[in-house]
Amino acid sequence: MCPAPPALSVVIPALNAAVALPATLDALSGWPGAEIVVVDGGSTDGTAALAAARGCRVLAAPRGRGIQLAAGAAATTGGWLLFLHADTVPAPGWADAVAAFLARPDADARAGWFRFALDAAEPQARRLERLVAWRCRVLALPYGDQGLLLSRRLYDAVGGYRPLPLMEDVDLVRRLGRRRLVPLGAAAVTSAARWRRDGWWRRSARNLGCLALWHLGVPPRLIARVYG
Repeated sequence: MCPAPPALSVVIPALNAAVALPATLDALSGWPGAEIVVVDGGSTDGTAALAAARGCRVLAAPRGRGIQLAAGAAATTGGWLLFLHADTVPAPGWADAVAAFLARPDADARAGWFRFALDAAEPQARRLERLVAWRCRVLALPYGDQGLLLSRRLYDAVGGYRPLPLMEDVDLVRRLGRRRLVPLGAAAVTSAARWRRDGWWRRSARNLGCLALWHLGVPPRLIARVYG
C-alpha cells in the first residue's frame, strides 16, 4: 500500500481568470487530496463560481496579488504550500518533481520553483525563457509565474507574503535568499497572452523597469502605475 502524499495546499490568486483557470486546476489533479484555495479579487467573469464548482475552496479578498496570496495562505491547513498563478499550468511531471523536493532531508528549510515556460511557439517566447533562466541562475530571482513551494514553517519564519499591490513575489524571494532557493525538476507553463497583447519586448522592458524601480526603493503603489 502506497503512503499518502504529504498534505499540500495550493493557493491561487485570481482575477477574471475563468478562461485560464480550468487548465491549471486540471493539472493540479496530479496531486491527490491537495487542498486548493482560490482567492478571488473581485472577478466579474464567473471565476469564483467556476472554482467552487470544481471543488476548490473560494475566498474573496481585495484586489492585489500580495493581499490575495497572504489571505489564501492564512486560510490553508496543509503543512506544505504551493503558490501558483491562475494562468500558470504545472507541466507533466510536476508532481514527481514536487515529491522529489519533499523527500530532501533539508526540504523544510528550502523553497522550490518551477522552470519558466510559455505556451507560445514564437521565437520571442524561447528567447524570453532563456532570459528568465539566466535571471534565476545568476540573480536567484524566480517570479510568481514560476510557482513557489515551501513549508508552512519556513513561510511563517520569513514573514510570508506582504500585502503589496505589486512585487510581492520579489519581496518574498529576497527574504528567502539565494541559499534557500531550489529549482524543481519540472516546468510551469504560463499564458503568453499578456506578451502578445502588449508586445514581446515592450512587456519585458516594462517588467525589467518595475524590478529596477523596486531596487531603487520606489513604493510598490507607484510601481503599479508603471506596470499597468
